[in-house]
Amino acid sequence: MKKLMLGNAAVARGAYEAGVTVVASYPGTPSTEITENIVKYDEIYAEWSPNEKVAGEVAIGASIGGARAMSCMKHVGLNVMADPVFTASYTGVSGGLVLCVADDPGMHSSQNEQDSRHYAKAAKLLMLEPSDSSECKEFTKKAFKISEDFDTPVIIRLSTRVSHSQGLVDEKDRENYELKDYEKNSAKYVMMPGNAIKRHVVVEERTKKEIEFAETTDLNTTEINSDKIGVITSGISYMYAKEALGDRVSYLKLGMVYPLPEKLIKDFCEKHEKVYIIEELDPFIEEHCKALGLDVIGKEKFTMLGEYTPALIKKAIFDEDSNEFATIDEQIPIRPPVMCAGCPHRATFYVLKKLGLVVSGDIGCYTLGAAAPLASVDSTICMGASVSAALGMAKARGNEFNKKLVSVIGDSTFIHSGITGLIDIVYNKGNNTVIILDNSITGMTGHQDNPTTGFTIRKEPTKQVDLELLAKAVGIERVVVADPFDLKNFERIVKEETQADEPSVIIAQRPCALLKTVKYTGHCKIGPECKNCRMCMKLGCPAISVKDDKVVIDETQCNGCGLCINVCPFGAIHKED
Repeated sequence: MKKLMLGNAAVARGAYEAGVTVVASYPGTPSTEITENIVKYDEIYAEWSPNEKVAGEVAIGASIGGARAMSCMKHVGLNVMADPVFTASYTGVSGGLVLCVADDPGMHSSQNEQDSRHYAKAAKLLMLEPSDSSECKEFTKKAFKISEDFDTPVIIRLSTRVSHSQGLVDEKDRENYELKDYEKNSAKYVMMPGNAIKRHVVVEERTKKEIEFAETTDLNTTEINSDKIGVITSGISYMYAKEALGDRVSYLKLGMVYPLPEKLIKDFCEKHEKVYIIEELDPFIEEHCKALGLDVIGKEKFTMLGEYTPALIKKAIFDEDSNEFATIDEQIPIRPPVMCAGCPHRATFYVLKKLGLVVSGDIGCYTLGAAAPLASVDSTICMGASVSAALGMAKARGNEFNKKLVSVIGDSTFIHSGITGLIDIVYNKGNNTVIILDNSITGMTGHQDNPTTGFTIRKEPTKQVDLELLAKAVGIERVVVADPFDLKNFERIVKEETQADEPSVIIAQRPCALLKTVKYTGHCKIGPECKNCRMCMKLGCPAISVKDDKVVIDETQCNGCGLCINVCPFGAIHKED
């Protein structure tokens, strides 16, 4: 039966049909929906792990235990998982092991545009790259068999457009995969130097066999339409090229992007007068071709930045403009990213901005605290870095600077990688103030549960990590829980904690306004007492704007959180049912 599916949902379906037993992941756009769709299959154990490193280790353990296993993450999540992944390349697998990584060309929801193909080369792992939903399912199924045939983890590389585009997928029955017998094999799985040096020999021999496989596998396909122009491409770039160039050129579509074939590529190039390499981000295929001594055209025609489009490809190869876009004369309003109406983080950043503090930021909805008018966040590096970086800033600039410095980090991000930074502060005698923005959920990636919510990925009740007790357990003696919407009290607490001569943690506790359990009543309205001072505009609430030189509140966007009532110095804003 055929169904319309997101690429991510198709990967999940492929894992199901392949007989997968265990899936462990950490949510990260654009990969999140893979694991969310896995939950629909009762035959598979699924979990949200505290971070990608843990998720990878769970999947690797399941594979060693004889099961087919999978772990999914976004491209920067692969950085976190890299440590066990590089070692798993040496150990190999028992049950098939597949790692799904979703790159984000164009940085729709990411802090960089890294190209994960480099990880496949660095870790010496076979990598597949589907171009549509149908291939997402089929490549996933094949990946598990390839993993077992070559005794290697296999990486599936997705991109935002493949993950989030829909296509027809042919559903099949689940394979009756039997758990492999467990055998004690320390020479294979205990990676101390004496064993690892022998396993490296195995990895290099395996790579030679994989290169031979790349020459003949049906994952790589050739379509000859012309002897003038040939295109070598992969993934979503193949779909763009087909739409832009049609049958006017020939194609070598690489579904297996590491290791790359040699003879197949040489033969294709020999048949064409010109060969273009079309690939988003880095010149990965291009560099391979040029290392083979082939005269190909790549990044001199195509950008290394962002996503491609059919129009860009058509212009680069045929110097033809595309009329694929309709234009309108109306001026389109600018819609910058903004925290939702009622977002609990808004109050925190309002106070931090008012106090003029330096804010070491982190990854999540609260990164938007860098945008005007709140404009509070000074730095954002990676998950958990708000805590560690602030310690470095304090050590560099001294205690007086530290009294105007705070870290902000979400509850899920704190569990992910903020705990170790907090331990570092305690151990190395820092006096930093860390604000944990506890909104009771993993917000930015779409309301996934985490260890602080008390529920598993399947909404089963479980032990809930107590952030207050956790902070005290690592040695923080000053721990305060406060509602950021109580502005006066919250401001007092921030002042006190930043001036203390010891480390402290403030847990800013208020649930995400979009949670179904959050029920604000009525909406806010501006009365005649308004002096047009525009203090409420400093909140950056999307429901509050200026119209005809007067501040107004849009009832359709206001959810009645009441923060603006607390800010107004003249009591001009009130609740209305």
